[in-house]
Amino acid sequence: MFKAVLIEKDEQGYRAGVAELPEARLPEGNVTVDVEYSTLNYKDGLAITGKGPIVRSFPLVPGIDFAGLVSSSSDSTFSPGDRVVLNGWGVGEQHWGGLAQRASVKADWLIKLPASMPSRRAMIIGTAGYTAMLSIIALEKFGIRPGTGDVLVTGAGGGVGSIAIMLLHKLGFHVVASTGRPDEGPYLKSLGATEIIDRSQLSQPGKPLQKERWIAAIDSVGSHTLANVCAGIKADGAVAACGMAQGLDFPASVAPFILRGIALFGINSVTRPKAERVEAWDRLAALLTEADLERSAVEIGLSDVVASAERLMSGQVRGRTVVDVNR
Repeated sequence: MFKAVLIEKDEQGYRAGVAELPEARLPEGNVTVDVEYSTLNYKDGLAITGKGPIVRSFPLVPGIDFAGLVSSSSDSTFSPGDRVVLNGWGVGEQHWGGLAQRASVKADWLIKLPASMPSRRAMIIGTAGYTAMLSIIALEKFGIRPGTGDVLVTGAGGGVGSIAIMLLHKLGFHVVASTGRPDEGPYLKSLGATEIIDRSQLSQPGKPLQKERWIAAIDSVGSHTLANVCAGIKADGAVAACGMAQGLDFPASVAPFILRGIALFGINSVTRPKAERVEAWDRLAALLTEADLERSAVEIGLSDVVASAERLMSGQVRGRTVVDVNR
């Protein structure tokens, strides 16, 4: 038996809660993992509260990422005792996910954790930090370097935003943080932001081409915010778009792309090739220490997940929520 958050939908309605389940109910997979830590991401919040069409089949265990120890494997890539991490691949959406004490998945979805990265630190980083790292790698490959201009991070108080600020600061960038919670300014500056702007500057319809303000940006908001970010990027700059908290639409113009030659990269963290996943996690292990991450983390147990998901969707959670699935 193992404990898990279980989402159900039937004649009694849509609901989520902690359940004790037999191992026989685990979905098909060639690697079984004893999960140590998972996280609570925005997508998990949508799934647990039912506020977004995330769950594809019921019942389902949410949790789009996890870290733990392999307990059994029929794939030669992994052996019992290997420490592994998983991000994406439909886990927590159409395949049972990481908010459980046990998971059964395909070997192709896993990578081994860097030797210096314990499971708890990996899940403070989680999919949010992994996405932030993929975004930075995309900007670096385009040629964005420290000293060439400010880098904007939208949704700065969220999981992606908070770790993006830390990573950019570590790499030597001057970081501008956009947030709808001005009282979070001291916290964001403690992560490495040097300037704070109110998200209201970006969240309403704006001109298609605006004053050049940033050489690059990492945007987890989308919609009018992303359009305004692109309109304010300096010539030959770039934007990494990795979220859609404000909306799926992109009410923008081609003006900044043609007249300033900027680039827009879409960051898909769900189905990256293994080499890209390994590169991202190796970079994360080298750049972020436990001390760096603790400033942005709160730890909860499985029994706290549903209530925390409600707070997350109400904008009451900052930084990263790591879940110890064994308490």
